[in-house]
Amino acid sequence: MKPAELRTIVIEEIEEIAPDVAPVSIGDHEDVREALDLDSMDIFNLIAALHARFGVDIPDAAAAQFVTIGGAVDWLADHAER
Repeated sequence: MKPAELRTIVIEEIEEIAPDVAPVSIGDHEDVREALDLDSMDIFNLIAALHARFGVDIPDAAAAQFVTIGGAVDWLADHAER
């Protein structure tokens, strides 16, 4: 899957978790916790949603990558299609 497609999916999942935010307006390397006022439970829910969507286990050690859209896209690009 191409990075642009993965980015779209990550944004869709953020919008499901926090429908009152506009994740498409932030940069790939901005911290979504600060830019979108998400908390750690929102990040957990994002990881769980991406796990369900891609069927890939996302270890706790990788959670830090999911605080940016670019980090999530990079991790998924490396692991989701294995």
